[in-house]
Amino acid sequence: MTIGPELPLAILFGVIHTSIYVLVRGDAGGRLPLVLLAAVLGAWAGAAIGARVGFTLLAIGDFALLPSSALAWLGIGIVAILATLGPRSDEPA
Repeated sequence: MTIGPELPLAILFGVIHTSIYVLVRGDAGGRLPLVLLAAVLGAWAGAAIGARVGFTLLAIGDFALLPSSALAWLGIGIVAILATLGPRSDEPA
């Protein structure tokens, strides 16, 4: 059984986009693992959707770069929004 290129490239793109997010934002706090997981799953889903739809304008083999990047950022955005809407740990209960 061999591993296809989708999962390792999705992990690589998830790490890259998470790093860019932390660089721009300055801090991810305790939600860094959630941001990384959302970015990896988003990149993996984006590559699958891009391959299914046939959107391979920029691609590494069968791995569609633009949809994977877009869905990785969508996942990061969802985690950031949910963290903003959730309870804060520095406020007294």
